[in-house]
Amino acid sequence: MATYTLPELPYDYAALEPVINPQIIELHHDKHHAAYVKGANDTLEQLAEARDKEAWGAINGLQKNLAFHLSGHILHSIYWHNMTGDGGGEPLAADGVGDLADAITESFGTFAGFKSQLTKAAATTQGSGWGVLAYEPVSGRLIVEQVYDHQGNVGQGSTPILVFDAWEHAFYLQYKNQKVDFIDAMWAVVNWQDVAKRYAAAKERADVLLLAP
Repeated sequence: MATYTLPELPYDYAALEPVINPQIIELHHDKHHAAYVKGANDTLEQLAEARDKEAWGAINGLQKNLAFHLSGHILHSIYWHNMTGDGGGEPLAADGVGDLADAITESFGTFAGFKSQLTKAAATTQGSGWGVLAYEPVSGRLIVEQVYDHQGNVGQGSTPILVFDAWEHAFYLQYKNQKVDFIDAMWAVVNWQDVAKRYAAAKERADVLLLAP
């Protein structure tokens, strides 16, 4: 029985228009995300076979594949819920997300400064990758991470709460090679309610995730 399964989208394919067209959402979820789920499950089976046979010649490649596919599955699962057709703007206390708004100001100075940093991090990722807002439990602050592929260049123990997919499959059919235009447009569909819930959950369990002096 598969360990990982493809989650259903929380909206229909057309829900994020005009920022992301339905064809992209369908292909991105049903093909690309599904491939990461299959890849993670297949790699777990291959690792089980390696253990049974004590055959470790491919261990480095298998561990890399597991990190790649599993991280792809996790980041995409966050990505779908980070967006909504009636999102955008910035987090405000009046909308019930004041704690998140305060944390962004405390960690980055201003919302505008945070928005600029995350936009640049996502748009300038070398090759394929992500721009990520994460909760870092040692300092208790928010940080921006620039994730290569799905799993590289991240702080250990940090919890992603807002992710911008900067892989070409996320935008090329609509935005061609203009990645920065896609990232700029993404701000209009950010689901701050979802981000705020993830921030609150990350804070609540920070002391059990990481032991630090």
